[in-house]
Amino acid sequence: MPFGLRRHSIAALIAGVLAGTASADTMLSIDASAATPAPKAAALRMGSSVAPNGDRLGANARYLTRNGAPWLPVMGEFHYSRTPASQWEAELRKMKAAGIDIVTSYVMWNHHEEMAGKFDWQGNRDLRRYVQLAAKAGLDVVVRVGPWAHAEVRYGGVPDWVVNTMPTRSNDPQYMALVEKLYAQIGAQLKGQFWKDGGRVIGIQLENEYNIDGPGQGAAHIAALKKLALKAGMDVPYYTVTGWDGTIYPTGEVTPVFGGYPDEPWGTSTKELPPKETYAFRFDTRVSGDLGAQTAAHAPGTAETDKDVTPFLGAEYGAGLPFMYRRRTVVSADDIASMLPVQLGSGVNLMGYYMFHGGRNPTGLGGTSMEESTLSGGYNDTTMISYDFQAPLGPDGQQRKVLEKLRPFHLFLHDFGSRLAPMTVRKPDASPATPDDLKTARFAVRSEGDRGFLFVNNHVRQYPMAQQQATQFSVKLPGQTITLPATPVDIADGAYFIWPLNLDLDGVNLAYATAQPLALLDQGKAGVVAVFGASAGVPVELAFDAALAPQIHAGSGQLAVTGGRALLSGVQPGAGAALTVQRAGKRPLTIVVLTAEQSQQLSVAELGGQRRLILSGQQAYVAEGALQMRSAGSNKFRFAVYPALSGKPTASTGSPAWSTAAPGGKNATDSHSKPAAEERVTLRAAGNNGIFQTFEAELPARDLKASVTPTRAAQEAAPIVIGGGAKAAMQPLPENFKAAGAWQINIPREQLRGLDDALLQIDFVGDIGRLYSGTRMLDDWYYSGYQWQFGLRQASALLDQPLTVSVLPLRADAPIYLPKEARPDFAGKAQVAAVRSVSVIPVYQLRVTP
Repeated sequence: MPFGLRRHSIAALIAGVLAGTASADTMLSIDASAATPAPKAAALRMGSSVAPNGDRLGANARYLTRNGAPWLPVMGEFHYSRTPASQWEAELRKMKAAGIDIVTSYVMWNHHEEMAGKFDWQGNRDLRRYVQLAAKAGLDVVVRVGPWAHAEVRYGGVPDWVVNTMPTRSNDPQYMALVEKLYAQIGAQLKGQFWKDGGRVIGIQLENEYNIDGPGQGAAHIAALKKLALKAGMDVPYYTVTGWDGTIYPTGEVTPVFGGYPDEPWGTSTKELPPKETYAFRFDTRVSGDLGAQTAAHAPGTAETDKDVTPFLGAEYGAGLPFMYRRRTVVSADDIASMLPVQLGSGVNLMGYYMFHGGRNPTGLGGTSMEESTLSGGYNDTTMISYDFQAPLGPDGQQRKVLEKLRPFHLFLHDFGSRLAPMTVRKPDASPATPDDLKTARFAVRSEGDRGFLFVNNHVRQYPMAQQQATQFSVKLPGQTITLPATPVDIADGAYFIWPLNLDLDGVNLAYATAQPLALLDQGKAGVVAVFGASAGVPVELAFDAALAPQIHAGSGQLAVTGGRALLSGVQPGAGAALTVQRAGKRPLTIVVLTAEQSQQLSVAELGGQRRLILSGQQAYVAEGALQMRSAGSNKFRFAVYPALSGKPTASTGSPAWSTAAPGGKNATDSHSKPAAEERVTLRAAGNNGIFQTFEAELPARDLKASVTPTRAAQEAAPIVIGGGAKAAMQPLPENFKAAGAWQINIPREQLRGLDDALLQIDFVGDIGRLYSGTRMLDDWYYSGYQWQFGLRQASALLDQPLTVSVLPLRADAPIYLPKEARPDFAGKAQVAAVRSVSVIPVYQLRVTP
């Protein structure tokens, strides 16, 4: 079985004995019987935390609070100035549908004041409008005001004219006078949008990756920045700083936020890295290893000494990774999603991602590029325009597989996070001593009293984990010991999950489940529906108190009373009710256990006046009261909803008119053109799928064509130079791109009309690919084996002339890291540069109105 769990069978035992490899049942034990101490008061001076309507935000040393209740939100990074303003509203709603509660963005100084004293807050740089649209989408906002951001941007976001003139990142008077002006501008943009004003801006992050110490630096600098932020009117509940790589800050003025990535693209190794600690539970420090800070720490930072008086908050757990010239790491959806049980099981009480939405760098005045590069003194070389980051939502809003793998965890946190937040971490009797121990089981429990959650991870990127054979867990709680499952299982390489312990479901105690909680749907007098998700191959068990057995009506599986439990085993995952509990004088409880695939297709949204479950393989989100669905490549739509819609829904298609301005211009992507006329679409009722009402629709299929013509043969590429601050492979100088081969791409513009978008997909092999309209670069890409796509909607005005893709040859002796599967076969040649195929993928959109 490739993924998940399977029951330990007699046949397997016999086979093991015959092979001389039989093993006894394994009991993985953890003592969670110690009392959970009350959370300490946080050593944190918050800003104004009460909204005009009385809503209150707070924090203690363990978790955040909202109106006095524990709050464990999900936070995702989305850079407004790297995305066309015309797309913001839809993209923010997609993030909301993906389970994001808080959106964050850097304010990149050089995107707003490229020339001294000339601030630009228009078009794609309109911070105020971005924040307003986030609030409209139901998202809270944390603004990362710098002034140094990093963000793989030129000089970390500090304008050239500042860097060339004065010391930065310190209390230098000249520098701080300019920072004060920047903060005043940001404060003016955000005026009236703060929590205290009834807005949704709840946090401000100061600086980034700051571990510099000395006169006018260190804690004194962060304290001075906070004073300037307050002077500019940025009065918010939460002030944060990044807490890794020896960060230094004034205790009590800010709270640290943490992160972790599954690889180190900023590293210099050209080989696979050892197993990352990101996949191992933390029972001591909160700080991950190298996270790419560009200054060196000389001692443990303030975050290490503050861990008992500040909550464990995350801001940069990688939802993907950037491609850097010397190291082009490709991550899988499981590489990312498997980090969630680890981080949550280690005590994280704010799940924050960087990046959740990809983007593209704007072009500076005079056509200068704005990316981090060794040519401008940066530590890394990054693509000039692309900031794809392998993010769950791509630069053009396309949904990637990783989003589907993450969403079940986000649903869990939305409905069960308030129960998890107060719980403390419990360490197993045995756990891996080092991240490269691939044999010892990786698990933890968070509990409070007799209630808790079990977190398991058996996935480590690029390394096979030992199968945990014939395994059960024994969790000792204050009033009982829970052993689960009833029958031992094998935990396969690649498995990761969260299981509940003594979960209260509307007054019914679920002793345990070998399935992950996803959502609770309260339907008033009609009862509560609890949704769980199974992993592929996992035998589902649901255990209750034995006295409840007569009231349990099983939809599938076998119910038996054993060991003081009413145990429902053999449950068949699907969209039907696994069981219903009917208690005298109480409303019914229904439990649904979805398959692993259905779990990844599940979203929960307000639709038709109430909270509903939505199942769809297509991208789905709600806007203006309608269900918006997007499908890349397929013109067929299918979705299921519960509870059933009260009336007959209608469907239509109609996309915003494509831009008639060139991408990247001052106002090119801020146009608000009228939508194309909507066309009614036949929406067919497709019966029921379990408890779900199902619908189907089909749009006219579009076969999009692109012709490709070679126009210039590649020449011999210059040897790659070793140098820069990293003393590693540097991106070729601009003059060296004369060796690039070129291909002309012709895409008839008229064939794209009526579509929501069309994704140009370029399959090439080489070193660096660049896409042009004339001499204007639209996008660029480091070859890595990861698929390069470019949304044509924002470039539609340029399609009246052919596009050009150029490919710089990749040398066989290039001292860079490429995934093994992407390493080209040079067949004895010194270099390779080829466009293997170009295709155009239609993106269809369907609007369903209840």
